[in-house]
Amino acid sequence: MTAPVRLTQLAKRAGCAAKQPPGYLLPLLSALPPITDPNVLVGSATADDAAVYKINDDLAIVLTTDFFTPIVDNPREFGAIAAANALSDVYAMGGKPIAALSIVGFPDQLLPVEVLIEILQGATAKAAEAGIAIVGGHTIKSEEPIFGLAVTGTISPRRVLANDGARPGDVLLLTKPLGTGIITTAAKNNEDRLGAIQQAIEVMSTLNRVAAEVLTEVETHALTDVTGFGLLGHLRNMVVASKVCAHVFGNTSAPASPPAARTPTTVTWPTSSPTPTTSTKKRNSSFATPKPLADSWLRSRRPPPNTRSGSCTSVAQRHRQSSGASKRRRRGGWLFLSRLHSAAGWETAKCTN
Repeated sequence: MTAPVRLTQLAKRAGCAAKQPPGYLLPLLSALPPITDPNVLVGSATADDAAVYKINDDLAIVLTTDFFTPIVDNPREFGAIAAANALSDVYAMGGKPIAALSIVGFPDQLLPVEVLIEILQGATAKAAEAGIAIVGGHTIKSEEPIFGLAVTGTISPRRVLANDGARPGDVLLLTKPLGTGIITTAAKNNEDRLGAIQQAIEVMSTLNRVAAEVLTEVETHALTDVTGFGLLGHLRNMVVASKVCAHVFGNTSAPASPPAARTPTTVTWPTSSPTPTTSTKKRNSSFATPKPLADSWLRSRRPPPNTRSGSCTSVAQRHRQSSGASKRRRRGGWLFLSRLHSAAGWETAKCTN
């Protein structure tokens, strides 16, 4: 009897952990000429989740692509997770997906074509759940399985939820739990003794559509996915783009008292480009700044890469309870993460309560 295919055993780096780290990408992007087309509402300058291009005063298109190596062993589940991951970039801009193209790298000398069929079937089903079709794609031979989507969406130019609009006084909310990277790595190495992988698969396969719908009901100022750069990498992009700073509460899931009554973790970065490090163990701590992190807790517990975690959203303080309650009525609770504070002196990485 043939043993089941374990896709993760063919991948050196699984899921979003295969992404190049921010310290590698940001200097690379800074070497490219700036985008000058006035219709580009969101480009690469703020390291956002997707690009947004204005067609007219009432219509803009959202453009994104996302693909990676297997994060789970089952081909159909891999396809579904990869599709949900790519679709999430459109939701993270406040957009509505309308169509997608497949991106495939497949080791046809190692795996039978039936495996690829299952991957595509999983992705097709997930796209259908989002209300769209995968209308084409491109396939190459590769040494490892690779799958993802290029997704197009639509949005009103006046309702784009970029990552640069966070304001002092906002609260940050996470729409899904963190930790998928830890769990999938444990499963890959046969160390998932608690059987957490099934719950992780459910989380990673869940579309962010419900969260996006909830966020249209409240005053949302900024939004970003939490994926391959880890919580700190994506939060870094938000606070730098928005010129604010965040106090992250690492000792509780829902702090009720104000920051002054607690010992928060201060997350601040200066405006200068970070210096990349070479250690892959520090892929999400590759911001070598004069004062990259102000707390030993954060330095010793950097959240690892996540695949298909939820969104980190910056909403007005008055919506903290209403958005959480609204979300709980739909599916689970949201996690209160942080409050944002004035960015006075933020270029020198100063932030106070």
